[in-house]
Parts: sequence; structure tokens; C-alpha cells
Amino acid sequence: MRIATWNVNSITARLPRLLAWLESSGTDVLCLQETKCTLEQFPAEALREAGYESAVNATGRWNGVALLSRVGLTDVVTGLPDGPDYEGVQEPRAVSATCGAARVWSVYVPNGREVAHDHYAYKLRWLEALRKAVAEDAAGARQFAVLGDFNIAPTDEDVWDPALFEGATHVTPAERAALAALREEGLSDVVPRPLKYDRPYTYWDYRQLGFPKNKGMRIDLVYGNAPFAAAVKDGYVDREERKGKGASDHAPVVVDLDV
Repeated sequence: MRIATWNVNSITARLPRLLAWLESSGTDVLCLQETKCTLEQFPAEALREAGYESAVNATGRWNGVALLSRVGLTDVVTGLPDGPDYEGVQEPRAVSATCGAARVWSVYVPNGREVAHDHYAYKLRWLEALRKAVAEDAAGARQFAVLGDFNIAPTDEDVWDPALFEGATHVTPAERAALAALREEGLSDVVPRPLKYDRPYTYWDYRQLGFPKNKGMRIDLVYGNAPFAAAVKDGYVDREERKGKGASDHAPVVVDLDV
């Protein structure tokens, strides 16, 4: 089974690329983030015609997540159980389902904005709620993974120039400690291989020639439990999909499982 995660940065703007990529990559299960659409705007019919069922958590604006599967899609849970609100609303940042032999979550962790901002405190609360929500499945015998845009670089090696991020979100000790706490529930970081250069970055800013200069970060992660990690045959960042006009600022992360 081929499973992937991709912050698509607007599914409506990227739909032709998404459909073409699904066909060319042979992906069985895809976790999407930042769909930037309402449920009514989500292109479920176009994806159904391509052979994929959809589970969607979206309300428009800047968030939204989805799961696409051509190997089954059952026991869908929309939202993060007991997840915190932000400004009185639980944002659409999580959706989970059973796809074939695996239980899968697609997550879009809050950005945090600035360390002193309320959104940063919300980010840490959200990550703690995620840890509690996945603990049982993470420790189970079934293949289980949490995939998505975590908006955290796990180590300094996952940032093109750590000095430039000093004091900023995505690299703070508290955020990295939250990731470590998530791993301690029985999950491991499935690190993909890069298709170019020496670090598997997954995000490059549109500004200042970030992608051509490889000024990237690894913030799109695959966290799998022991049965999932044991089944991994390969993993890579599809850097080619970041190229060209109309690309997302994130590249898909692809993992092949022996199931």
C-alpha cells in the first residue's frame, strides 16, 4: 500500500495537479491538509471518478483536512476528540479513518504564529489533545499512523538555517517536547529520503527563491506505530511536485508499506 501526506494549499486551486499526481504516483491513501474549502466546495465527485472515496473536515478559510482512499474508508471520525477551541471554534484540523489494514489520521497542526501569541498556546494545547486521542491506537497491534503538516521541525537538521529561526515558532523547545511526547505514546518518525540534496525538506517558502535555493524545512511528518513502521519498505519526498507554476509550497511525502 502506498500512503502519502500533502499540504495541498487549496484543493480547488490545485485540483488538476492533484488528480494528475494521484494517477502518476499510484497512491492508495492520501492525507490532505489546508484544503481551503467548504464541504460543499470539496471536489468529492471528481475524486470519486478517479477512484477515491473522501472523508473531509472543512469549513473554508485557511484550514481543512481530508483523507482520500481507494482501498476502503470506514469508521470515519471528524475532528480531534476533546480538542481545544480557538476563538470559540474547533478548527477543522483532523480527520481519521480505517483505510485497508491501517488506521490513519490526517492532521494540520496549528501554526502558532508567534511565541507570545494566543495561537502558540493553542498549538501546544492542540498537540496535547492529539497525544491523548491517539494513545490507544498508537499502542495497538493494528498498523496506525498520524500524517500531516505538523508545523514543527523536529530537529535543527530539519531547518535550512536554524540561526534564522531562533526565538520563532516551529523550532521552540516546547513544540519539540510536544512532538517527543507524541512519539512516547508508541510512535516513531518515519523519515523519508530526499530526491535531491541531503535533507528531506518538505516545505519551501514561495518568497526569496526558497525552493530553487533549497531553503526548506521538514515539517510534514509521518508518525507510525510499531506495526506500521515495521511494514515500511520505502519513503521519499516527491520534490518534483513542488516544481512548476501553480505548485503548493509543500511537497508530498510518500511511504510504501508491505501489507
